[in-house]
Amino acid sequence: MNGLFLVAFIGILVALAGAGYFMLQRRKSQPNAMARALAVRVGLSIALFLFILLAWSQGWIEPRGVPVGR
Repeated sequence: MNGLFLVAFIGILVALAGAGYFMLQRRKSQPNAMARALAVRVGLSIALFLFILLAWSQGWIEPRGVPVGR
């Protein structure tokens, strides 16, 4: 389960880095590349959030909260 979260988070970061690359690029050959990369990032973030909610509702993961003291 942790591996799936890690892969999704890395995908989100790669999409964000791609959008930054396209933003800094001076070429006009791909005018919608940055918007597409940001749309992929938002889509992956929403999918990850929904998957976390599904996993919690199915009992695959449990919230642990913040421990108080030692």
